[in-house]
Amino acid sequence: MEVQKIKQRFGIIGNSYSLNRAIDIAVQVAPTDLSVLITGESGTGKEVFPQIIHQFSSRKHAPYIAVNCGAIPEGTIDSELFGHEKGAFTGALSDRKGYFEVADKGTIFLDEIGELPLSTQVRLLRVLETGEFIKVGSSRVLKTNVRVVAATNVNIPKSVKEGKFREDLYYRLNTVPISMPPLRERQEDIHLLFRKFAQDFAEKYRMPPLRLDESAQQLLKSYRWPGNIRQLKNITEQISIIEKDRQINAENLQTYLPMSDEQLLPALYKENQKQEQSFSSEREILYQVLFDMKKDMSDLKKLVFDLMQKGENSSDLKKDNAMLIRKLYEDKNMDIVQQQPTKQPTVNLSSSDNSVIQDTEVFVEESLSLEEKEIELIRKALEKHNGKRKYAAQDLGISERTLYRKIKEYDIA
Repeated sequence: MEVQKIKQRFGIIGNSYSLNRAIDIAVQVAPTDLSVLITGESGTGKEVFPQIIHQFSSRKHAPYIAVNCGAIPEGTIDSELFGHEKGAFTGALSDRKGYFEVADKGTIFLDEIGELPLSTQVRLLRVLETGEFIKVGSSRVLKTNVRVVAATNVNIPKSVKEGKFREDLYYRLNTVPISMPPLRERQEDIHLLFRKFAQDFAEKYRMPPLRLDESAQQLLKSYRWPGNIRQLKNITEQISIIEKDRQINAENLQTYLPMSDEQLLPALYKENQKQEQSFSSEREILYQVLFDMKKDMSDLKKLVFDLMQKGENSSDLKKDNAMLIRKLYEDKNMDIVQQQPTKQPTVNLSSSDNSVIQDTEVFVEESLSLEEKEIELIRKALEKHNGKRKYAAQDLGISERTLYRKIKEYDIA
């Protein structure tokens, strides 16, 4: 069957290569009985692929059971999966069949497989290798013929190294791996998904569907989407209900996107500073900016000093550098200090080129107090945007919440 028909049948939206590749693998492995491990971040739609595998297998007329391993308490998960005998524990008032017994000849989907306790992992490994299991409180070995498809959003190899997941079980489950790409790696699909969700909610709530202008579409694609498709669907529903204007621009959309410092600051800094660096907080950015400013000032002063030392009697010095020298050293009685680790010679400029530089004074090193610089930058941003904190925060490259906190902390009027 064509990939497009499979998408229509199972309600899959998107045309990215990684998504099509995942569907193709699922269809190819479906006729076999191999175990499949589906990996990907939370909210990427992993739960659809076990259904594809089941429906295109010879087991499609047998039971299909989906189990969320992370939602079952550790004390009862063995009973849920493998069943128990009457009296096996307090509250076991009768015999109970487990999921592996009920799903015989069918498919069982174990979601969040990384949350399984180690004792349960041993039982599961035996089922995968021999098809045998024992109910809780029983000594009788039972047989089952079940196709296992598992999914996880955790790094299983890392859990293996940490001793939280059995290595042999990982290799047994990972016979055929399927990787679900996060939404941020499917940028061409984001607007398609938004339009689909907007249309669905428009029909559900009986209102016109939302439409995004060009700026909103760009913001939608550039956002990181940590919650992936699930987060996109949730935000689309919020906007559908709250916004009266059905044409959404970037400013409207941004109010619904939770922006953290970790998400915004690195991107803004890379754009402004043209460097591939990452920072954990706006404090580190301020430090970097201050150090860069200090370095630029030092380089400029050294350049002027070299020019004056090498060409003090040159007529070109007066013509080419007069404005720069006046700007840097316009006060009286100033000595230029060359920055050296052990010796600091000075040159008095008051006598030779009186037409260019009147007098000089001693240069005082500027303050590098982080708190003062923060207050100064915040005040300038607020003045620039006429007190509008939202735009001031964007200009500073910090979240609006962080700006509110700093205004309160520094008592900025």
